[in-house]
This record gives sequence, structure tokens and C-alpha cells, in this order.
Amino acid sequence: MELAAIATAAVPGLTPVGVAGIPDDPDDFDSALIIDAQENRWRVRSPRHEESSMRLETELTALRSFTPGIRASLPFRLPSVAGTVRQGSLRTFVYNHLPGAVMDLEDLVAAGGSTAADIGRIIAAIHALPEELVDRADLPVYTADEFRQRRLNELDQSATTGRIPPRLLRRWEHALEDVALWRFNPRVVHGDLHEENLLLEDGKVAAVTGWTDVRIGDPADDFAWLAAAHEQSFADTVIEAYTAARGELADPHIMRRAALAAEFALAQWFTRGLATNDAERIAEGEQMLRDLDADIAEFGGQPISIVDPPRMDIHGQPIPADESESADAGAPQDLPAPEADAHQDSVPEPAAAPPHPTVPPKTTGSAVSHWGPTEDEAAVEGQDDALPDDVKPTGQAAPPPLPDHEPAEARDMDAAAPDASAQPGPSAPAHGAPDEPGSGDDDDPAFLRDIDVADDDPEESASAHGGGPAAAPGPGDETDAIPLIVIDSVDDGTRTATDKDTDGK
Repeated sequence: MELAAIATAAVPGLTPVGVAGIPDDPDDFDSALIIDAQENRWRVRSPRHEESSMRLETELTALRSFTPGIRASLPFRLPSVAGTVRQGSLRTFVYNHLPGAVMDLEDLVAAGGSTAADIGRIIAAIHALPEELVDRADLPVYTADEFRQRRLNELDQSATTGRIPPRLLRRWEHALEDVALWRFNPRVVHGDLHEENLLLEDGKVAAVTGWTDVRIGDPADDFAWLAAAHEQSFADTVIEAYTAARGELADPHIMRRAALAAEFALAQWFTRGLATNDAERIAEGEQMLRDLDADIAEFGGQPISIVDPPRMDIHGQPIPADESESADAGAPQDLPAPEADAHQDSVPEPAAAPPHPTVPPKTTGSAVSHWGPTEDEAAVEGQDDALPDDVKPTGQAAPPPLPDHEPAEARDMDAAAPDASAQPGPSAPAHGAPDEPGSGDDDDPAFLRDIDVADDDPEESASAHGGGPAAAPGPGDETDAIPLIVIDSVDDGTRTATDKDTDGK
């Protein structure tokens, strides 16, 4: 009844005869549906705090920027503000009635594919809005890189709480460092799209409400709510209709970023609870994060990056490859017979699929690395356009750790000892072609160098580069090659300077 009294002050001549509750965010707004004596319907939204009040003010500014021509071109209706009334520093808004009714997500899924397809076309129409609309309202505008950096900063803030599961932090960090994933064209986005802001009539979207977070940013944010749909076919139909409507402008990776946004929203919600010291939200948020962490550990989770993330333990550290696979990888390879022409067909067979890079372990003093591009990232970003899409660099890669059951020295000795009838063993293959003067390890992404090491045949690689043991780098020299350690005797207790250098790597 209090909202009804406020509505009469906001809209002169309004005489309420009925009040009903309507779905809304209870943490931010008090809302009601008012029916007057002429059976007109009015929506009342009253902010609970300063932040939600600012969101309503932003919505008012955004709605005013929709010119009559833009409104007429849209396949859905928009809210219009009938009046406002200020109570202290907060202002309550009364909106004209819009057709349609809110349906929960389960009912939307049950409504069938035609409803899902209509939702996809509605989202496409939102993303086709002219950018001048946002400029006129002086609303936020983000480039793709700025939006990615904003997410990184939010992740850093969440990590400082020390209460986010480390495995989730590493998973999200991996996706945010996948620079190829974040090459999108910023568009006008609704920013707070979900089922409660869609009013449906006869199975189609009649109106879209909740324009409090309009901006130019990542279109994937308007799909994040679909991650909660239990029927994957529903989300698939929405994105298919969206892609058909957008045509060549559609983003092939939009659902990966949408899944990331849906997961990360839990951390944002939990962090906000900590900031407001809301004990109930903190407990609920921690439980949801634990459940998400357990689900991803068991089932892998939805793909949120182009390059698959490594498997990680509960501490967020990469899990080594299977022990048997590691043992096979460390076994010495058979050398060709002496009479074979080592220079013939020296180009190695390409691998069926290059191995995915793994995230380097982070220091124990910080859950998440400091943000901002490193020298390696800057070098990688400069080369991205020249690389195929399936090998876009996402950061440095680390080779798999050595198996615990076989000392590194023993494997090096086995690899260095050739068959008695063969020529002296070649050095370990170089990571690539010899560097030009002045170039170093940073010229190529680390994971590309790892692929060369994993795929090249040692004998063929050595032949291609001239054969023979690799010379140890001199002081100040930079090289991509991995020096071969030849141990003449393991009993005399002597160690060469090359051995000590290698142990320190």
C-alpha cells in the first residue's frame, strides 16, 4: 500500500483500486503492479539503496535516448516513465503498463522452439541498435580490450578475498588470458537481460524491461542467463536464431564468453555480499561456488575458452599427464641404422593435433597474477593475426613435469647413449629455425616452441640443422635450443658447468 500511495503522488489523478506484487530483484528494488479505477495498470519501482537508485536514474536516461523512430523500428515495446517522486536521496519511478507477462525459465523452455527463436531475434535487434543511442545518453562505452581488462580487475578483486576456490580462479584466468577469445565487435547491449525482463504474449516477446545497465560492450553478456537452462536445446535454438538474424556480424565464440560471464557472476555476487557484510549472502555464495567447483572437477564444465584449460587440482595447480604417458614420453627413441641417409626427408610428419598449452604455475604469494600485459603477451598480441585460429597464443606454456619414478639425470643418460652400431646421438632438437642476430626466446610464443619439441623427431631435427651435439651457449648468448647433457660416468662424482646450468632450469 505504501507503493500505491507513492504512485498517486508521482502520477496526478491516479486512483489505485488494486495492488499486486511483480517479479523483481528484491535486494535492489521494491516493486508492485498498481491497478487504477479505469483498470489501467502501472508498474512502480522503488530503490532500496543509493546504488539501485543510480541504476533507475541510468534507465531513465537510456529510455529518453530512444527516439520515436528507434522505438517504432523495434520488434518489441519499451517502458516509458509516467512520473517520479523523490523521497530523500532516492527517487521512485512509475512506469506505464506494458503488455505481456513474465515467465520463469522452465516455462520458457517448455514453451517450445518458436519462443526460443523469437528470443534470439529479439536479442539480435538489441545488438543492432545504433551506437549513437548510448553516446547521447553518455552511458559507458568499452572496447573489447577494455572490457577484458575490466573483467581481469574484477577477478583480481575477487581473488584478494581468499575465499574463491583456486581451481575456479585459474579456470577464469585462463579464459581471460585467451586473447583470441576476446576479439569481438562491441555492440549496444541490454546488460541485465534475463527471463524476468522479458514480457511474453502468445509465445512471443512483447516487451523488454530493465534497461538499467545499457552500454556498449560485450554482446555475450546478454546470453549469460541461458547458462541456467537445463535443456541445452533451448539455448542452441536461441543462438541459432540470433546468428541467422545477425548474419556475418555474428560472433562464433559468443557462447563461450557467455558461459564465463555466468560462472563469474557467482564470484561477483559473493564479493558484493562480503562488501555489504551480508552473512546470508556470504554463506549462500560460498556454497554455490563450492558446488560449481565440484561440478567442474567432475564433469569439466562448459567450454569458456578457445584453448582448453589444463586439468587442475583443488589448489589450482595443473595436474601432470598420466604417469604411463609421461614414462613413454621420457623413453629413448630408436635411432636409424648407420647406413640410412639422415638428410633425406628430414621434415617431420605433422602432428594430428598440436598439444594444448598449459598454464604456468603461479607463485604461492598471490592467488592471481598482477594484471596488465607482460612482455611476452605484448609480443604474442603482435603476432596473433599471423597465426592460424587454432593456435592463437594465450600465454606462456610450461612443459609437463618429469615423472617422479625416473630421475632426470637417468633419462638424459639413456637418451645420450646411442646404439653401439649407430653414429653418436644427435643433440636435442632445437625449438625452431636458428634465430636471427639479436632475437631471443620471446620471439615465438612458448607453447609453439613446446609443440616443436614434442613433435619433431630428434634424429631428423638434428640432421636438418647440421647434426652433431649442440654447442653450449656462451655468456650472454640467447638460444632456443635445449643443450644435451652427456654424462661419461655417473660414478666419478664430477659434474660439468653445463650440468649445473641445466639443473637450475
